Amino acid sequence: MKKGFFRVVLLLLISAGLYFFLSSKKPEPKLNNPSAQNSPASQTESLPIKPPANSPAAIASPVAAPPPVLAATAGEVIHDTPPPPNVPPDAALRSVERSVRQYGKMFVGNPVGTNPEITSQLNGNNPKHINFIDAQAGLRINPNGELIDSWGTPYFFHQLSGAEMEIHSAGPDKMMWTADDLVIK
Repeated sequence: MKKGFFRVVLLLLISAGLYFFLSSKKPEPKLNNPSAQNSPASQTESLPIKPPANSPAAIASPVAAPPPVLAATAGEVIHDTPPPPNVPPDAALRSVERSVRQYGKMFVGNPVGTNPEITSQLNGNNPKHINFIDAQAGLRINPNGELIDSWGTPYFFHQLSGAEMEIHSAGPDKMMWTADDLVIK
């Protein structure tokens, strides 16, 4: 009886070992020509060949520009960047409202404080270091660390409740509390 039990345990251990051994192997990439898999020529064919620095080919070849930065990383401040083309002021205001709403959903409550404090929280100074500010959506930050509207005036954030915030833009006259102000809840 004991010999049979040990044989079963030994068989289970061997099969478990084989299972883990075979499942941990990563498949090798397949080449079109299996006979050329190990040839040195096939390994160098995929490497880019750079011409010498002083050759005409190197001088004439264009250098690719780095991709444009679409938004700041967490904690990075975008100072007074112009809004992207075709972002109307009301769309930029909706983008601010959307950022505040996304922050509120993530952290179960709106960011609180003055404009620079709220901007800092939206810009990655939050528990999860998430940046909610998207420059491509028309969101801009001035050198004072404030979110500004399309005319360069800081937004005014009015906390109505823990989940509701009113956001004011001074409008084209750059004066708060006049008839041309843009407001969103």
